[in-house]
Amino acid sequence: MNSLSNITTIKEILGRHGFHFSKALGQNFLINPTVCPRMAEECGAESGSGVLEVGPGIGVLTRELAERAGKVVSVELDKRLLPVLDETLAEYDNVTVINGDILKLDLRDLLSREFAGMSVSVCANLPYYITSPVIMRLLEERLDITSLTVMVQKEAARRICAVPGTRECGAVSVAVHYHAEPEILFEVSRGSFMPAPNVDSSVIRLTLRKQPAVQLEDEVKFFSAVKAAFGQRRKTMLNSVSAGLGMQKELVGQALDNAGLDRRVRAEQLSMEDFARFSNHLFSKKE
Repeated sequence: MNSLSNITTIKEILGRHGFHFSKALGQNFLINPTVCPRMAEECGAESGSGVLEVGPGIGVLTRELAERAGKVVSVELDKRLLPVLDETLAEYDNVTVINGDILKLDLRDLLSREFAGMSVSVCANLPYYITSPVIMRLLEERLDITSLTVMVQKEAARRICAVPGTRECGAVSVAVHYHAEPEILFEVSRGSFMPAPNVDSSVIRLTLRKQPAVQLEDEVKFFSAVKAAFGQRRKTMLNSVSAGLGMQKELVGQALDNAGLDRRVRAEQLSMEDFARFSNHLFSKKE
């Protein structure tokens, strides 16, 4: 089969199946032939490993993964693409396509059923509108996966990978760093897609930690405090956390004091360790 990054080939295949792009599903297919091979290499796919792919589109990344991995399972929401994928992936017997919503599937069951005994990574060109929900679900469920190598909007990549304590950091940044070690691998211009989106993209890799980055008294309450802190990020931690959690300012202030933090500090100035100390004091059953 001709390259699935070739515009003429793409149009011929889609034309045969009467397929039209859906803006609602954020469908943009890659036409830059260098991107998918590099993503497949960066995700660490090898003969004895498995790869879970989200949103295979017409299968351009899927084929690169299938060339390297022992098994590839691709989850595709759009039923219209299933006959297209039947055609483009026909020569690969190590690929399984599942029609479903990655945000609703029982992923733990899927991984144990499809990848028994395999080391599994995730690799995907994620639709922009579900970037954060998909990444956070894959991280928070503590699935048996080693890493996520995903293409996302360039600005989203910067936020996701921003180090706590820097200006670009937000609640998602803290959550990602808690569960994984993130890095931006390379950028992908908007002209690499058909149809071209209005923004550039970046490929990032999140290598999952064996243990969380910090030790917490209460993980759920920690993230509620982080969310509140960044909910009104122009305000001080004292004001944003007390307002966001409905707590008395003096209780929040005391926790800041006990954590060795200035009561005028803002969320973007706190490191992971600062957030952990603050949260542990704020929610400590001994105080």
